[in-house]
Amino acid sequence: MKELLRSNDPTIMAFASALLQGEDIDCFEMDVNMSILEGGIGIFPRRMMVRENDFDAAVTVMRDNDIALGL
Repeated sequence: MKELLRSNDPTIMAFASALLQGEDIDCFEMDVNMSILEGGIGIFPRRMMVRENDFDAAVTVMRDNDIALGL
């Protein structure tokens, strides 16, 4: 798995996940439990992971929808 996106904003993570699922790209959101433990104040960013084989296609989907990746 390879990191595609890192964000403190849960709406961006949900949008990115929906876009990827719409393109049949499997994704997994990491660090969700850390975000819950902190009390939801947004200190720890969540990470969106995709398979290495799907990484290039996932980057294209994110850029086409103006989601900043920070790569």
